[in-house]
Amino acid sequence: MEIKTFYFNPLRECCYLAWDDTKECVIIDPGNYGEREFQRMKDFVADHGLKPVKILLTHGHFDHILGLEAVSRAWSLDTWLHPADRDQLDGSIEWCRQLGLELRPFTGQFHDLADGDSIAFGHTVLKVLATPGHTQGGVCFYNEQDGVLFTGDTLFAGSIGRTDHVGGDYDQLIESIHKKILPLDGNVTVLPGHGSSSSIGYERSTNPFLNGN
Repeated sequence: MEIKTFYFNPLRECCYLAWDDTKECVIIDPGNYGEREFQRMKDFVADHGLKPVKILLTHGHFDHILGLEAVSRAWSLDTWLHPADRDQLDGSIEWCRQLGLELRPFTGQFHDLADGDSIAFGHTVLKVLATPGHTQGGVCFYNEQDGVLFTGDTLFAGSIGRTDHVGGDYDQLIESIHKKILPLDGNVTVLPGHGSSSSIGYERSTNPFLNGN
Protein backbone atom coordinates (compact mmCIF):
# COMPACT_ATOMS: atom_id res chain seq x y z
CA MET A 1 0.00 0.00 0.00
CA GLU A 2 1.21 3.49 -0.89
CA ILE A 3 0.05 6.63 0.87
CA LYS A 4 -0.03 10.32 0.05
CA THR A 5 -0.66 12.90 2.78
CA PHE A 6 -2.27 16.24 2.04
CA TYR A 7 -2.50 19.02 4.62
CA PHE A 8 -5.73 20.86 3.94
CA ASN A 9 -7.77 23.85 5.14
CA PRO A 10 -6.94 26.37 7.89
CA LEU A 11 -6.78 23.61 10.51
CA ARG A 12 -4.09 21.69 8.59
CA GLU A 13 -6.17 18.52 8.53
CA CYS A 14 -4.49 15.39 7.18
CA CYS A 15 -6.26 13.90 4.18
CA TYR A 16 -4.83 10.58 3.01
CA LEU A 17 -4.91 8.84 -0.36
CA ALA A 18 -4.10 5.13 -0.11
CA TRP A 19 -3.65 2.76 -3.06
CA ASP A 20 -1.90 -0.39 -4.18
CA ASP A 21 -0.58 -1.86 -7.43
CA THR A 22 -4.10 -2.03 -8.88
CA LYS A 23 -4.23 1.80 -8.68
CA GLU A 24 -7.57 1.60 -6.89
CA CYS A 25 -7.53 4.36 -4.30
CA VAL A 26 -9.45 5.34 -1.18
CA ILE A 27 -9.64 8.92 0.05
CA ILE A 28 -9.64 9.24 3.82
CA ASP A 29 -11.08 12.44 5.35
CA PRO A 30 -11.30 14.82 2.36
CA GLY A 31 -10.81 18.12 4.17
CA ASN A 32 -9.78 20.03 1.07
CA TYR A 33 -11.15 23.57 1.03
CA GLY A 34 -11.55 25.59 -2.14
CA GLU A 35 -10.64 24.84 -5.72
CA ARG A 36 -6.88 25.29 -5.29
CA GLU A 37 -6.62 22.56 -2.67
CA PHE A 38 -8.93 20.27 -4.60
CA GLN A 39 -6.87 20.79 -7.74
CA ARG A 40 -3.79 19.56 -5.90
CA MET A 41 -5.60 16.32 -5.19
CA LYS A 42 -6.93 15.97 -8.72
CA ASP A 43 -3.50 16.60 -10.21
CA PHE A 44 -1.94 13.95 -7.96
CA VAL A 45 -4.60 11.41 -8.88
CA ALA A 46 -4.11 12.08 -12.60
CA ASP A 47 -0.30 12.12 -12.44
CA HIS A 48 -0.22 8.75 -10.67
CA GLY A 49 -2.96 7.11 -12.72
CA LEU A 50 -5.10 6.45 -9.66
CA LYS A 51 -8.73 5.35 -9.65
CA PRO A 52 -10.58 6.64 -6.57
CA VAL A 53 -13.21 4.11 -5.48
CA LYS A 54 -14.32 5.05 -1.94
CA ILE A 55 -14.36 7.88 0.58
CA LEU A 56 -13.71 6.84 4.18
CA LEU A 57 -14.39 9.14 7.14
CA THR A 58 -12.80 8.68 10.54
CA HIS A 59 -15.48 11.00 11.97
CA GLY A 60 -17.83 13.79 10.95
CA HIS A 61 -16.18 17.01 12.13
CA PHE A 62 -16.18 19.85 9.61
CA ASP A 63 -12.44 20.05 9.01
CA HIS A 64 -12.43 16.44 7.82
CA ILE A 65 -15.34 16.82 5.39
CA LEU A 66 -14.91 20.27 3.82
CA GLY A 67 -14.21 18.65 0.45
CA LEU A 68 -16.60 15.73 0.78
CA GLU A 69 -19.20 16.95 -1.70
CA ALA A 70 -16.64 18.04 -4.31
CA VAL A 71 -14.65 14.80 -4.07
CA SER A 72 -17.76 12.63 -4.14
CA ARG A 73 -19.13 14.37 -7.22
CA ALA A 74 -15.83 14.45 -9.11
CA TRP A 75 -15.38 10.67 -9.08
CA SER A 76 -18.96 9.51 -8.32
CA LEU A 77 -17.89 8.04 -4.98
CA ASP A 78 -19.91 6.69 -2.08
CA THR A 79 -18.89 7.52 1.48
CA TRP A 80 -18.41 5.24 4.51
CA LEU A 81 -19.10 6.72 7.98
CA HIS A 82 -20.13 5.34 11.36
CA PRO A 83 -23.86 6.03 11.82
CA ALA A 84 -23.30 7.58 15.26
CA ASP A 85 -21.61 10.51 13.51
CA ARG A 86 -24.35 11.32 11.01
CA ASP A 87 -25.56 14.12 13.28
CA GLN A 88 -22.06 15.60 13.27
CA LEU A 89 -22.57 16.55 9.62
CA ASP A 90 -25.43 18.92 10.45
CA GLY A 91 -23.39 20.38 13.26
CA SER A 92 -20.47 20.87 10.90
CA ILE A 93 -22.50 23.15 8.68
CA GLU A 94 -23.22 25.43 11.64
CA TRP A 95 -19.57 25.33 12.77
CA CYS A 96 -18.50 26.48 9.32
CA ARG A 97 -21.00 29.35 9.31
CA GLN A 98 -19.59 30.58 12.60
CA LEU A 99 -16.03 30.39 11.27
CA GLY A 100 -16.82 32.07 7.96
CA LEU A 101 -16.24 28.89 5.97
CA GLU A 102 -18.52 27.37 3.36
CA LEU A 103 -19.49 23.71 3.65
CA ARG A 104 -21.46 22.35 0.73
CA PRO A 105 -24.25 19.99 1.86
CA PHE A 106 -23.47 16.39 0.99
CA THR A 107 -25.76 14.86 -1.64
CA GLY A 108 -24.00 11.51 -2.13
CA GLN A 109 -24.62 8.03 -0.78
CA PHE A 110 -23.59 6.96 2.73
CA HIS A 111 -22.72 3.46 3.91
CA ASP A 112 -22.51 2.58 7.60
CA LEU A 113 -19.29 1.50 9.26
CA ALA A 114 -19.20 -0.86 12.23
CA ASP A 115 -16.44 -2.17 14.47
CA GLY A 116 -14.65 -5.07 12.82
CA ASP A 117 -15.78 -4.27 9.27
CA SER A 118 -13.34 -4.85 6.42
CA ILE A 119 -13.06 -2.19 3.73
CA ALA A 120 -11.50 -3.56 0.55
CA PHE A 121 -9.97 -1.80 -2.44
CA GLY A 122 -7.67 -3.39 -4.99
CA HIS A 123 -5.71 -6.07 -3.13
CA THR A 124 -5.82 -4.10 0.13
CA VAL A 125 -8.04 -4.44 3.20
CA LEU A 126 -8.56 -1.90 5.97
CA LYS A 127 -10.10 -3.10 9.23
CA VAL A 128 -12.46 -0.74 11.03
CA LEU A 129 -11.71 -0.14 14.71
CA ALA A 130 -14.48 1.73 16.51
CA THR A 131 -12.81 4.24 18.87
CA PRO A 132 -15.52 6.53 20.31
CA GLY A 133 -14.54 9.38 22.57
CA HIS A 134 -13.55 12.28 20.32
CA THR A 135 -16.95 11.73 18.73
CA GLN A 136 -19.38 8.89 19.30
CA GLY A 137 -18.84 7.58 15.79
CA GLY A 138 -15.08 7.91 15.64
CA VAL A 139 -13.20 5.07 13.95
CA CYS A 140 -9.67 4.15 12.91
CA PHE A 141 -8.66 2.23 9.78
CA TYR A 142 -6.02 -0.48 10.23
CA ASN A 143 -3.98 -2.15 7.51
CA GLU A 144 -2.36 -5.11 9.24
CA GLN A 145 -0.28 -6.22 6.26
CA ASP A 146 1.64 -2.96 6.02
CA GLY A 147 1.36 -2.01 9.68
CA VAL A 148 -0.46 1.29 9.20
CA LEU A 149 -3.22 2.82 11.32
CA PHE A 150 -5.20 5.89 10.25
CA THR A 151 -6.34 7.32 13.60
CA GLY A 152 -8.27 10.44 12.64
CA ASP A 153 -8.60 12.60 15.76
CA THR A 154 -8.50 9.69 18.19
CA LEU A 155 -4.71 9.64 18.67
CA PHE A 156 -2.04 12.15 17.67
CA ALA A 157 1.72 12.20 18.01
CA GLY A 158 2.13 13.11 21.67
CA SER A 159 -1.54 13.87 22.23
CA ILE A 160 -5.13 12.66 21.91
CA GLY A 161 -8.31 14.08 20.42
CA ARG A 162 -10.14 16.80 22.31
CA THR A 163 -13.35 15.79 24.05
CA ASP A 164 -14.96 19.12 24.88
CA HIS A 165 -17.26 19.22 21.83
CA VAL A 166 -20.69 17.63 21.52
CA GLY A 167 -20.30 13.83 21.60
CA GLY A 168 -16.91 13.93 23.28
CA ASP A 169 -16.10 11.80 26.31
CA TYR A 170 -12.59 11.80 27.78
CA ASP A 171 -12.84 8.55 29.74
CA GLN A 172 -14.38 6.81 26.74
CA LEU A 173 -11.59 8.03 24.46
CA ILE A 174 -8.87 6.79 26.82
CA GLU A 175 -10.63 3.43 27.05
CA SER A 176 -10.88 3.22 23.24
CA ILE A 177 -7.19 3.91 22.82
CA HIS A 178 -6.16 1.37 25.46
CA LYS A 179 -8.47 -1.37 24.20
CA LYS A 180 -8.22 -0.93 20.43
CA ILE A 181 -4.98 0.87 19.59
CA LEU A 182 -2.25 0.29 22.15
CA PRO A 183 -2.44 -3.53 21.93
CA LEU A 184 -1.35 -3.33 18.28
CA ASP A 185 2.27 -4.05 17.37
CA GLY A 186 4.62 -1.29 18.45
CA ASN A 187 5.97 -0.91 14.93
CA VAL A 188 2.58 0.05 13.50
CA THR A 189 2.71 3.53 11.97
CA VAL A 190 0.18 6.02 13.31
CA LEU A 191 -1.19 8.42 10.70
CA PRO A 192 -3.34 10.97 12.57
CA GLY A 193 -5.89 13.53 11.46
CA HIS A 194 -3.52 16.41 12.25
CA GLY A 195 0.22 16.75 12.68
CA SER A 196 3.04 14.32 12.11
CA SER A 197 3.09 10.53 12.03
CA SER A 198 4.23 8.37 14.93
CA SER A 199 4.20 4.72 15.97
CA ILE A 200 2.19 2.68 18.43
CA GLY A 201 5.30 1.84 20.43
CA TYR A 202 6.42 5.45 20.70
CA GLU A 203 3.00 6.66 21.80
CA ARG A 204 2.65 3.78 24.23
CA SER A 205 5.85 4.77 25.99
CA THR A 206 5.89 8.58 25.68
CA ASN A 207 2.40 10.00 25.17
CA PRO A 208 1.66 11.99 28.36
CA PHE A 209 -2.09 11.39 28.06
CA LEU A 210 -1.62 7.63 28.09
CA ASN A 211 1.13 7.10 30.61
CA GLY A 212 -0.35 6.25 33.97
CA ASN A 213 -3.84 5.65 32.57
